[in-house]
Amino acid sequence: MTVKPELAQDVWKDAGQHVQFTVLELNRKDRKHEQEVITAFADRYQAILRSLHIRDKDGYLRASFGFSSEAWDYLFPNAPKPKELEPYETLKGDTYEMPATKGDLFFHIRANDEAVVYEAMSQFMLFLRDITTVVDETKGFRYFEGRAIVGFIDGTEAPETELASQYAIVGDEDPEFINGSYAFAQKWSHNMNFWNKLKTEDQEKAIGRQKFNDLELEDEEKFKNAHNVVSKVEIDGEEQKIVRMNVPYSEPASGKTGTYFIGYARHWKVTKLMLQSMLAGDDFLLSFSKILSGQSFFIPSKTVLNKIADGEYTA
Repeated sequence: MTVKPELAQDVWKDAGQHVQFTVLELNRKDRKHEQEVITAFADRYQAILRSLHIRDKDGYLRASFGFSSEAWDYLFPNAPKPKELEPYETLKGDTYEMPATKGDLFFHIRANDEAVVYEAMSQFMLFLRDITTVVDETKGFRYFEGRAIVGFIDGTEAPETELASQYAIVGDEDPEFINGSYAFAQKWSHNMNFWNKLKTEDQEKAIGRQKFNDLELEDEEKFKNAHNVVSKVEIDGEEQKIVRMNVPYSEPASGKTGTYFIGYARHWKVTKLMLQSMLAGDDFLLSFSKILSGQSFFIPSKTVLNKIADGEYTA
C-alpha cells in the first residue's frame, strides 16, 4: 500500500490564527446507542467540514478528530486496532511528572476566522452532546510571528510540510491504519512572572536558541537541561521528528497563561520517548510550568472514518 497524505486528516504544520482543542468523555451509559451516534458522526464530521469550506473559502479551516485507546476498545471492541494505540499513563521522572487525564474523543480545530472554529465545534456538538461530557475546552491563538507565549519562535525543528508525511502519518507498517496519525495533547500552565524576570540571555540558554533571530546556540552555551537538548531523540543514530503545533492560550486578567502542546506522529513511541527524555533531563520548561492534562489519541484516516460511518467497525 502507498501512503497518500490527501487521505490523512489535517495533521500538518498549519497552526492557524484561531484554535480550539476539545476533549470529550463518553458517558458509557448505553454502548449500542453511543456506537450508533459515533457511526453517524464519522460521516457527519466530514460533511460539516466540506460545508464550511464552501461557506468560507478564505477561512482555511483545518481539523482533526480522534479516539483514545479506551474509547477505541469501548466503541469498536471487535474491530482491528492501531498497533501503537495504548492507554496513556502518567510518566514520571526524578523531579517532575506528566500526568495522564481523562479523554475519549479529541478535536483540534483551527482557522483564520474564529467564527468558522465556533461553527464547526457547535455543529459537532449537536450530534455528540447527548453521549459525552466535556473534559476540557481550550481556545488558543497565534502569537506575534507565530512565537510561543514565552517569546521564542515555535516549532523550528518540526519537519516542513512536504516532508511531514514520513513523520506524521502511519505507513505500510500498519496497513489497516495507513494515513492515520498518533496525536498527543498536553496542556501546560506557565508561571510567566518567573519567566519574564529572567534575563534574555538566561531565557536563551534555557530554550537553546537566540530569542530574536531564532539561531541555535552552540551546545556549550546552552543549559544542560535546555529544552532543545533534552527533547531531542535519536533511534539508531537518527534524529526522530514529529509535527508539533504548540498553541498559546491565556486569560490575562486572571493570570492563567500557558501552552497547549499538540504533536502528531507516525509512531507513538517517538513522542513517548521525547516526553521521557524531557523528564529524565529535567527540561527547564518544567521548572516554571505545571502540566494540567495529557492524553494520547489515534487520528483515523478518511478511509477509516468512512469504514466507521459504514458500520464496519461496530459490526
